[in-house]
Amino acid sequence: MGGRRISVIVPAYNIAPYLGRCLDSLLAQTHVDLEIIVVDDGSKDGTGAILEAYAEREGRIIPVHQKNGGVTSARFAGLKLATGEYIGFADGDDYVEPDMFELLFRQAETHRADISHCGYQMVFPNGRVDWYYNTGRTVEQDRETGLYDLICGKFVEPGLWNKLYRAELLQSLLTRPTLDRDIRINEDLLMNFILFSDADRSIYTDQCKYHYMIRRGSAATSRPQGYKFSDPQRVMERLYQDTMGNDRLHGAALERYVRVLTGNCTQDQFPEIASSARKKLYAVRRELDKLPAKLRCMALGALYARPLYRMVRKAYDTATGAAHKYDVE
Repeated sequence: MGGRRISVIVPAYNIAPYLGRCLDSLLAQTHVDLEIIVVDDGSKDGTGAILEAYAEREGRIIPVHQKNGGVTSARFAGLKLATGEYIGFADGDDYVEPDMFELLFRQAETHRADISHCGYQMVFPNGRVDWYYNTGRTVEQDRETGLYDLICGKFVEPGLWNKLYRAELLQSLLTRPTLDRDIRINEDLLMNFILFSDADRSIYTDQCKYHYMIRRGSAATSRPQGYKFSDPQRVMERLYQDTMGNDRLHGAALERYVRVLTGNCTQDQFPEIASSARKKLYAVRRELDKLPAKLRCMALGALYARPLYRMVRKAYDTATGAAHKYDVE
């Protein structure tokens, strides 16, 4: 199937064993009018050489090499070069089904949507596959519903990689002074919050067309670092503040913000983060009565009975599997 041009931006950093699989899946797309902009973000493992070899064989691949600046920097470098009427993303260590961009494009055009997104699989090295959700449903979302579903994590995965955006919507980010480009965790959620705030309509097609690969050494499985706790707190504080004035959206943002804060309150290996989380949780204490009873009890425990809360939280995470969500063995 032909149609209007789609630009796909692929950030790539030290993923030499996986980049070929990603590029092969993009080159096999049934929507053939693609430009594939791959940004080598200062890789040191041969990723750049693999990219150049593909670019020599296939004119649709546009190689970009830059000093290491992080995934957001790489995406913005690609965005500046994109010429498509629609723009999508793929992480260089993942891969997509052959008809993913055809499906997203067709749905965007049919429903006159600014954002078209689909389901995905989370694939683990041990063969485990988690489906999100593959029911076959189609869900139309106006601006408020799209934002609500994004904040709640209902249908709208916070990642950029299972979505297709109208180009003018995405390119407006290039001039946004309020976008925190130094955020490394939950940066996709923040960008999508801005994009869904600007979108009149979005369309969700619940078919799993994107394969999100969990691997050893990825951000999801690597050892704890402070920014992995402070960045989500910063993002959710932004959503909490920006949704004030809309009770439905603010209620959803409050619930997610408090979940992040309660988790950070007991991060004893990062005392500054734990102290900050407790102060911010105390600041929203008057809104805790708006929360579900279980979360309200967790928040009060994190504030006033931390040793007990720490013990209960550990037992809860173990019982529900949250403590091992990204285990790769």
